[in-house]
Amino acid sequence: MVYEVLARKWRPQIFQDVVGQEHITQTLMNAVKEDRIAHAYLFGGARGVGKTSVARVFAKAINCRSGEPGTPCNTCPSCMEITSGSAMDVQEIDGASNRGIEEIRELRENIKYMPTSGRYRVYIIDEVHMLTLPAFNALLKTLEEPPSHVKFIFATTDPHKVPVTILSRCQRYDFKRIPPQNLVLQLEKICRKEGFEISRTGLAVIAAKAEGSMRDAESLLDQVISFTGRKVEDADIADILGIMDRELIAETSLAVIEGSSPKCLEIVDRIYNYGYDTREFYRSLMDQFRNLAVSLIDPENQTLEMSDADRKELRRQAEMAGLERLQQYLNLLIAREEDLRMTSHPRLVLETILIRLSRLGSLLSFEDILHKLELLEKRFTEGAVACRTENGPAEVSESPGRYAAPESGPAQKENRNWEGFLDYVSSKSIPFANVLRNWRLVGLQPDLVELAKGDNTFSATYLDDPERKKRLIEYCSEYFGKEMQIRVVAGEKAAPPLQSPGKNGLKAAVDLPGPIQDVLEIFKGEIQGDLHGKEKK
Repeated sequence: MVYEVLARKWRPQIFQDVVGQEHITQTLMNAVKEDRIAHAYLFGGARGVGKTSVARVFAKAINCRSGEPGTPCNTCPSCMEITSGSAMDVQEIDGASNRGIEEIRELRENIKYMPTSGRYRVYIIDEVHMLTLPAFNALLKTLEEPPSHVKFIFATTDPHKVPVTILSRCQRYDFKRIPPQNLVLQLEKICRKEGFEISRTGLAVIAAKAEGSMRDAESLLDQVISFTGRKVEDADIADILGIMDRELIAETSLAVIEGSSPKCLEIVDRIYNYGYDTREFYRSLMDQFRNLAVSLIDPENQTLEMSDADRKELRRQAEMAGLERLQQYLNLLIAREEDLRMTSHPRLVLETILIRLSRLGSLLSFEDILHKLELLEKRFTEGAVACRTENGPAEVSESPGRYAAPESGPAQKENRNWEGFLDYVSSKSIPFANVLRNWRLVGLQPDLVELAKGDNTFSATYLDDPERKKRLIEYCSEYFGKEMQIRVVAGEKAAPPLQSPGKNGLKAAVDLPGPIQDVLEIFKGEIQGDLHGKEKK
């Protein structure tokens, strides 16, 4: 007896057998029941999701005379012939090898003949996008006014390559990738019927490798059974399919989260000793951090197909890292993926990436840096700073100058301007003043200050906080000696920033990051070189 592979043996024979495409099968069943059968259909979708299988079932349903409407009986001569592929009324044509205009002309000649036993002649053209443009043009007239006894079913993995003139003459159905949980359920059913012993975790690994394709999942299961026999261990699946061990991936993510760079280097060494593909490992690691983020956002997400123990460990690691750090990990992994793909030294690049990932947790975020600078600035401006010398304690108080509060004399008020106001704010809060220097002054009226947001993303959203805006109004009122209001206008109305280089001209002229500006302000520092690293002349 000739062995029949699982993908063919378990091919759907009725609409109810089709997995994950209920939105299509239900529509086609209703169309057959109500005798609303179109003359042409186009089935689009990824490989192995059921396009040609549904086309066959549909051909049986419209030609079956024994079963219930919409459900083929699979026992009448017509159904049995279609199932075996010997039906004269149902022709399956490979669009890749019969793509020329001569083949289409021959098809046009054959459709004139009436069906031999069924109600309709059905032409199933697989990979129809492979037809040449002249061949498509030859089909146009036939599709527009087809004989009543002919039905066309086109299947393709690239619907966008089919000419619009063809699409407009067909009913289009888009097949979805089959969800992993549906694949696992179907594989469990097959294993039960065939007498295979395999864990749900192992089936989940096969489903993930299949990437939404039922045919691929069944072929992978067939491959695993051929290697191990009827009893399959999880480790065997990883060996035969070249899939990364989940424990190794989980160990790597934990080392990254804990900031253990030596552990990361040890894992890379093990990957090379085991002979794993570094790119496959990298993709698995990206999936792991994606799953960590999903477990925090939606713990019950159905795409996290794994055992309870794995789910618990995933949740534990996710809570250790936090969502913000997980996003940083993913951003870095995505940004460096191309480097690993193009390099001739994958081990070196992988080690560099993992070390960088493990060090991310020790780096302060921008908000943390700004908060620390504000605390440091507050300590400098609270008053005198005590200094201890060898001769005894002494106090050094900050001398009045740029950061001293403005005098309140009448003559002084008349000459107050935006630059003076920025100096005044600097005496109150250097980080706050640095943010304002990234904004643009639009207008300065007796009781109104009009500002436009700067280009810096952080600065542009700084005054969205009501407390900060209230603080700015207080500074304006104190400086100008009367009640002032703040109005934020559109950026395109803004004048150039009212900031000119002074003593520390290079620092003022260059749009430096906020934390660097804050450090320069607090410690009265200067930049000793230009942007290109040349010595300052």
